[in-house]
Amino acid sequence: MRASTILAILLPLVPASAHAQSTTTSDTRTFTVNGSVPGTCAVGPPTLAPGSQNNFRGLNGSTLQIDQLVDTTTLSTKAASIDVRFDSICTFPHRLMIESQNNGLWRTSERSSTPPEGFGYAVPYRALVRWARESLRLNADATIRRIADSSVFVRGSAIGDIELRLEIDSGSTNEAANAPLLAGVYGDTIRITLEPQ
Repeated sequence: MRASTILAILLPLVPASAHAQSTTTSDTRTFTVNGSVPGTCAVGPPTLAPGSQNNFRGLNGSTLQIDQLVDTTTLSTKAASIDVRFDSICTFPHRLMIESQNNGLWRTSERSSTPPEGFGYAVPYRALVRWARESLRLNADATIRRIADSSVFVRGSAIGDIELRLEIDSGSTNEAANAPLLAGVYGDTIRITLEPQ
């Protein structure tokens, strides 16, 4: 008896379900949506880190000017340092490179074939770079006028500031330590590059 009572309760539900299925149809289609994001690396204009200048006048566009390259007492190089930042982004693995066009600060105003003995005519410096948990160092030693560079591979995407610190030591020349510097304008071009890999 119990079995028939249970069947009696279930039987009326079966036709109702069958009826609902016959009047409602359902169909599903799937499709794929694709999009692409182009890989890009970009380095913004330089800005000075607050309170980071020592013997630099500041930043004029993309030019840094040393306030006093020569110590008036020793006539050799006066110490200088500065921190510069570049707002940057790279959306895939890349290489960070820093390049010195001259391998130091060299006289740009005059290029005599043989400088007088005992005088410095180029100034070495260090460039320290931090980006995406990587560090990079370039020693522009001013021994030979040439391109000097350093690079590091960054394994992923990164966004934030590239931090560049330039340091010139007191008395540092391409001749003996504390050698007097020849008169003239000294300069170098530094390039920072994020290169897709």
